[in-house]
Amino acid sequence: MEIAPKTTSSNSQVSMLHQTHEFYKWLVLGNVMIGTFMAVLDASIVNVALPTLMASFGVTVDKIEWVLTAYMLVLAVMLPTSGWMADHFGYRRTYLLALGLFTIGSFLCGMAWNESALVVFRVIQGAGAGFLMPVGMAIVMREFPPERRGIALGFWSIAAATSVSFGPLIGGFLIDNFSWHTIFYVNVPVGLVGFAATAVIQREYKTEHTRSFDFIGFVSMAVFLTFLLIALADGNASWNTGGWTSTFIVTCFVLAGIGLIVFLLTEYNVEHPLIELRLLKDFNFGMTNIVLFIFGLGMFGSTFLMPLYLQNSLNYTPFQAGLVFLPVGILQAITAPISGYLSDKVDARIPAGVGIVLLGASMYLNYFLSLFSMHSQIMLPLYLRGFAMGMMFTPLSTLALTNVSKHKMAQASGLFNVIRQVGGSFGVALFGTLLTRRVIFHSTTYGIAVNQYSPAFKKALYNLEYFSQHAAGGSMYECTVRAKALILNHVMQQSFVSAVDDDFLVAGAITIACIVPILFLRRRRLLQNNGRTMAST
Repeated sequence: MEIAPKTTSSNSQVSMLHQTHEFYKWLVLGNVMIGTFMAVLDASIVNVALPTLMASFGVTVDKIEWVLTAYMLVLAVMLPTSGWMADHFGYRRTYLLALGLFTIGSFLCGMAWNESALVVFRVIQGAGAGFLMPVGMAIVMREFPPERRGIALGFWSIAAATSVSFGPLIGGFLIDNFSWHTIFYVNVPVGLVGFAATAVIQREYKTEHTRSFDFIGFVSMAVFLTFLLIALADGNASWNTGGWTSTFIVTCFVLAGIGLIVFLLTEYNVEHPLIELRLLKDFNFGMTNIVLFIFGLGMFGSTFLMPLYLQNSLNYTPFQAGLVFLPVGILQAITAPISGYLSDKVDARIPAGVGIVLLGASMYLNYFLSLFSMHSQIMLPLYLRGFAMGMMFTPLSTLALTNVSKHKMAQASGLFNVIRQVGGSFGVALFGTLLTRRVIFHSTTYGIAVNQYSPAFKKALYNLEYFSQHAAGGSMYECTVRAKALILNHVMQQSFVSAVDDDFLVAGAITIACIVPILFLRRRRLLQNNGRTMAST
């Protein structure tokens, strides 16, 4: 039984006007797309800025990755609370709060004076984004009937796709021409526009009966995710000389395990759980969340690799690196509404499966990147990626939320996004760690292979000495030192590229694994019954 919306008397006339006009739902969709655009824009901008942030703060990958991980971690922790917030305070108020937090967090990030301050301010951003995405999706799903949700989610995905395209491009332009601070300041005017649009357009919606807040569940989930990600990210950190068996890492794993146990016991015994895990009993919803976790692990975990490769290995400027990502969002924006339309008409597993296969193939092609990769070799996988992401998200959302009732929509969309973000957070931590390990491995392997007594090494050294002598002058000893430094630099560059290739290969294998649970999803059909359209499986 669905619970009717509760509106205040001050909004009653506006509510009647909203219900009278058919285009209201499309105005709401456009309004929600502003917040979605801003949240995704920030993530894509930061990816292309990572090399600049590393140089500005003088830190390595294992430290700067926390700019991404902290954001995704807090986002994942706050996502489940969005359902309670929306039900308790109203969808409109919660969405306004999310826009406010994100906008303030963006302004503070622009003022950050070191990497620690930036990570702290990214936490505020993540808290706002944790409300923006699920509440926005719930609002869209609430306003559109089941038979039109596919096309609505397709258009909603355009906002994310546009951010994917123009985020790196805008970020690269701002970094090249101004400073890294401006990549955060750019969110401020967008946030203010979204705040004003929400205040004017949206009507309030609240459930008649609100539930109590699951404080123990919230704290235990935060403890579990925080300490697990710290352990995964810092297992191979430069400061952690003890490695995976150090007291610090083992303690983090133990605390994460305790948090997980407390969380599960609480959620299955409390009257009003933070996360409605019982929703996972719905077969399609449960299986789709498995797909999203695996997808997040592979896709989001490897997203930060390409900007690092382009700028550190191929010497692209931030703007040039951002320009490379432009077709991804454009193709996703074009494909998403089409896949949404198809998911309303045919078996939604087909476009979702095609998207997964193409996404895995794009990552496999990235396995062959080198220090001498041509532009076409870089762009082809990105073309496939844009098309693949447009094909898969809308059908998966449609399949997952088909059988969820309206008053459970906030909980379901919150859990739906939590799983994906948790997978992404794990992915960033795991692939950052894997990158560090593989750089060490390849550096050792190539170092052993460079035999200073071999004819090939002596010939290369002689040629570099000759080049150094004519280019910079100096004594023969100085030329020899410079020549050996050039060889060492090449070995380190090649080690980094080989490590990036290894990460992409693992990401491709993880992504392809998503096809298995997709095959088991139950087909969604639209049946005509007495002139009414209804969903069936």
